[in-house]
Amino acid sequence: MTPQIAYLKLKYRLNKLDSQDYDNISLINAVEAINKAAIDWCRRQVHGMNAMREGDEESRMRMDDLQVLLKPKTLLGVNKKLFFESETLPSDYLWYKRILPNYSKGECKSKTFKSILVEEANVPDLLEDDDWKPSFDWKQSFHTLVNNKIRVYTNNDFFVNKIDLVYYRNPIKMDIIGYEHIDGTPSINVDLEFKDDVAEIIINEAAAIIAGDIESQNQLAINAKRVEDIN
Repeated sequence: MTPQIAYLKLKYRLNKLDSQDYDNISLINAVEAINKAAIDWCRRQVHGMNAMREGDEESRMRMDDLQVLLKPKTLLGVNKKLFFESETLPSDYLWYKRILPNYSKGECKSKTFKSILVEEANVPDLLEDDDWKPSFDWKQSFHTLVNNKIRVYTNNDFFVNKIDLVYYRNPIKMDIIGYEHIDGTPSINVDLEFKDDVAEIIINEAAAIIAGDIESQNQLAINAKRVEDIN
């Protein structure tokens, strides 16, 4: 959806029929509200805090809505005594989805098997647990997220060559030409990247955000109800 259409739709949601009560909503306020609404909507879908209580892949609808944000990336890194530590996560990284490490031991130079994401607090116990500790022969490992990096634990039994990561990236921020950013750079036209039905939900939520900011309780209630009904 083009930014111009998104901006017009936002004003339509705020203005009463045949009125221009909120026609003076600035471009910068509109862009800020739409981008905040987009990230809030995404978080609810991934976390399962939407009206249907569905997480990111609990229905085909959620998978379809969020697939635009899934992104693959190969990460290299360094093998240490107990674990492989990846390079820093990508700059557009938002939320973790899954990894598939590539392992080596002896003459076996390129094997893949699953690794399970665990809590960092449990690592010492898991390294001592025969059912959990990393083993090339048993094709098992686990990993954690630490300091914006991924640690795949090897217990010094094998090496990790690389990690194939799939993650949710940050949504591209919508922008519209006609104002100046806080850092002094001019704004440009950047589309609201989501498909139109999702874009409509995001605009409804942006209208609710602005209505709350300007204390328009009627418009806040109407647009919040729209978001709840179709989320």
